[in-house]
Amino acid sequence: MEYIKERLSLIIGIIIFILLCCISYYYLFIGKTIYYTQIDNTKIKELTNSDMKYEYSLDCYKENGNKKRIKFKASRQLREDAFLEIEYMEVTGVHSWKEIEYDKLPKKVQKKYNK
Repeated sequence: MEYIKERLSLIIGIIIFILLCCISYYYLFIGKTIYYTQIDNTKIKELTNSDMKYEYSLDCYKENGNKKRIKFKASRQLREDAFLEIEYMEVTGVHSWKEIEYDKLPKKVQKKYNK
């Protein structure tokens, strides 16, 4: 009976470890959320000790219109009033971004910018 209890706790420990690894992998490499924002160069900070020269801190919106303040870095100042699609990962931050046209924004996000 003692042998079974020892093995059972080992098996449960291994299962928990595997689950934690899977969850960590998801949040580090897979779990991306798409946000949309508009560049406002008044909300930029110039960096001196970094490969990236500028840091933006902008209000960004999910497809459903929920807002989140996101910081990301860029090697150059981005075009004023340009719209960006941002891939954001909860653990690592901004994964990538690209400029998009206003018409490509989700309808709920377009309402936030009233163009």
